[in-house]
Amino acid sequence: MEEGNGTGAFTDETWAIWEGLIEAVRPHGKTPPHDLRRTIAAIFWRHENGAKWRSIPSELGPWWRAAQLFIRWAKLGVWERLFQLVQEQQGLALGMTFLDGTNIRAHHKGGGSPKKGASPRERDHREALGRSRGGYDTKVCVIADGHGKAIGFALAPGQAHELPLAPAMLDDLPAIPLWVVADKGYASDAFRERIWGMGARPAIPAKRRDVPVACPRWAYRCRHLVENLWARLKEWRAVATRYEKTATSFLAVIHIAAAADWIKR
Repeated sequence: MEEGNGTGAFTDETWAIWEGLIEAVRPHGKTPPHDLRRTIAAIFWRHENGAKWRSIPSELGPWWRAAQLFIRWAKLGVWERLFQLVQEQQGLALGMTFLDGTNIRAHHKGGGSPKKGASPRERDHREALGRSRGGYDTKVCVIADGHGKAIGFALAPGQAHELPLAPAMLDDLPAIPLWVVADKGYASDAFRERIWGMGARPAIPAKRRDVPVACPRWAYRCRHLVENLWARLKEWRAVATRYEKTATSFLAVIHIAAAADWIKR
């Protein structure tokens, strides 16, 4: 993004990086997207600033064009493919992997409305919204590589525990890591056994009332890498606060922010 102009327009150098990636993952129909460079810049601007779609600067094109493209591509999985392509090009470091979760507070505009045949509770579960001690929010879990770059994400209602999401995230790894590092929220003998069973080593401290387990301090101290990842992702205001009504759209925002974080490497 170009700095100093306040619009978030892509410089030629920045667009040269993103253009090839986007062309590789976007749907190719009979009619190509109109003015794709400005539209993508508008989408990025909106999510970095956490603004309303209608607040997108006019020089970045019609706000409705950016909103429609973002939502359509979210439903088609384009933003997730972009995130995965960036990983493939940059290369994963699987000497260590980190699991961590955070709660993202939902803006009152992000609650949506119940659809026909669904109660508010069913809708919230479907859209990964719930009530925790922090309020109305979403639980977001990440698995990161040894450099503290995101590999994958999972969403759940805010009151959900992050441990049940972890096995599937490990199963989605392209290779077996040497270490799986996580905090006490993932402390479980069964989960540690699962990690050993896949051929990796757990570095997960025991809870205060549990029997002590081996957890190398040097490995656990590296958890700051995933904490730093969350700090970088939450610089995008639409990640730090959930404005999206659907889980699909919110996850797409996270994928865009994580892809941009990879490119900054």
